[in-house]
Amino acid sequence: MSFTELDTAYMARAIELAKQGRFTTTPNPNVGCVLVKDGEIVGEGFHQLAGQGHAEVNALAVAGDNAKGATAYVTLEPCSHYGRTPPCAEGLKAAGVSKVIAAMVDPNPAVSGRGLQILADAGIAVASGLLEQQARDLNKGFLKRMETGLPYVICKMACSLDGKTALNNGQSKWITGPKARQDVQAFRAQSCVVLTGADTVMTDNAKLNVRIDELPFDMPTSLPLRQPTRVIIDSQNRLTPELALFSIESPVIIFTTSLDKQYQWPHFVKHEVVPAVNNKVDLSAVLKRLAELQFNHIWLEAGATLAGAFAEQDLIDEYIVYIAPKLIGDMGKSLLNFAEVTMMSDITELTFTDTVMIGDDIRLTATKAKQATHIENKE
Repeated sequence: MSFTELDTAYMARAIELAKQGRFTTTPNPNVGCVLVKDGEIVGEGFHQLAGQGHAEVNALAVAGDNAKGATAYVTLEPCSHYGRTPPCAEGLKAAGVSKVIAAMVDPNPAVSGRGLQILADAGIAVASGLLEQQARDLNKGFLKRMETGLPYVICKMACSLDGKTALNNGQSKWITGPKARQDVQAFRAQSCVVLTGADTVMTDNAKLNVRIDELPFDMPTSLPLRQPTRVIIDSQNRLTPELALFSIESPVIIFTTSLDKQYQWPHFVKHEVVPAVNNKVDLSAVLKRLAELQFNHIWLEAGATLAGAFAEQDLIDEYIVYIAPKLIGDMGKSLLNFAEVTMMSDITELTFTDTVMIGDDIRLTATKAKQATHIENKE
């Protein structure tokens, strides 16, 4: 089906609405909806919080009786199943809309195609595929989890112009400037999980929470800030409860290869035992378990060894690297540590998808060669 310029404009508006929920909707996708009648927007809405009304419900509430005969522009196929909320396809049908245009079909097996079919069976005109790539960009984590059973992993790194992350003695504060560090907080706030290793927690005494006062924008006051779950890889049970990580009452999951019962842990700390590979936590098993727990986006902030292990096992979907205009020298610590590659045909190939100045630093975004999208952090 062909779409008009107005169709495209209304769907673009729905996509902008959907972005407003990117800090709060997990594990649900970000969705926006615009209702148009006689050339006028009569209702619009976005999904704000999991368990609350979906985008279509919120838009219908604004439109009221004006929804009858309207066209609905939705960034994701209306749901067809009963969960914590009723099916949106049924709500649109009951409201009497005449047409529904979805940017994309929902990959969720509980929905895929069924929502549009319910509408079509009711005599409502349906179409999909308008601005589909932009709609997919909204929900890369949700889509990957639905399509592969794994979350979307973004590896954040920061380095000097010569590719070093710290001095040889370990000093690293601060390679990048305050604007870059604020930018990192924005990405953390959008993520379901901040993941690191025990070394980073112990060396930096890191808390890994979102620091609200450092965000580069004001969070919407109508929506509560959702702290990401902090996930730590601790193969050898080296963490102890007195670390700063546990001073903040926010969920922590520690992945290990055997359960250590010598400590009394805070109530918000959980341990997950996964298989060992070469005496280390099986990282693939970790990601599979996180997907089972309905985590979509993983923000990996780790040292060179753990980040290198993720990279070597091809478990990273996207790299975000902050490069500072500084030189450290050949004795500085490297970005990633992994086994030597001896053939150029075996190297990992990436595609640069974004380059932007953040204060005095540059933020580079790269994905696997066949991908070309990244989480947006603009407000």
